[in-house]
Amino acid sequence: MAQDSSKADFWDSRYRDQVTPWDAGKVPALLQRYADNITPGARILIPGCGSAHEAAYLARRGFDVLAIDFSEAAIEAARKNLAGLEHHLRVADFFDFDVGKPYDVIYERAFLCALPPRIWPQYGPRMAHLLRPGGELAGFFFLGQTERGPPFGMTSEALRGLLESSFELIEDKAVTDSLPVFQGAERWQVWRRR
Repeated sequence: MAQDSSKADFWDSRYRDQVTPWDAGKVPALLQRYADNITPGARILIPGCGSAHEAAYLARRGFDVLAIDFSEAAIEAARKNLAGLEHHLRVADFFDFDVGKPYDVIYERAFLCALPPRIWPQYGPRMAHLLRPGGELAGFFFLGQTERGPPFGMTSEALRGLLESSFELIEDKAVTDSLPVFQGAERWQVWRRR
């Protein structure tokens, strides 16, 4: 089994073997509340979408959603959850896909913590490129110390270092219903693009 989480093979094997402890199988309540305040029809990107439960929820609410993953096996799982809405899915690499016009919202859930730390410096600039000024990076951030991963934990200071040059933190709250793999170390945050 491949051990580099920056490679699609790593994730393909986990989805094919159904080893997905990061998949809640439902839409988190904090995202549902956040979605109530998103402008109708907003463009939303979900990188590393996995099984795409959130993409299905947001698409059914009328948002212009694009859910991407570079794992073919993840997209295969997502197609089942997006039956009839498959046009919202694309096999793509977050760091080099053709974005078209910038997004209004990017939803983060277990994407950053899936990336090996050596790739983290690319995350902030790419997010800034993909979002329009005033757009929001919103979701769940894994702020725990880990010796290995994924999930790869980071400190809140390290996260600020990745994002503060292009983003302002406008919401930060504890998550009370985390999955066991993230328990006690997840924060719901919203970062607004400068």
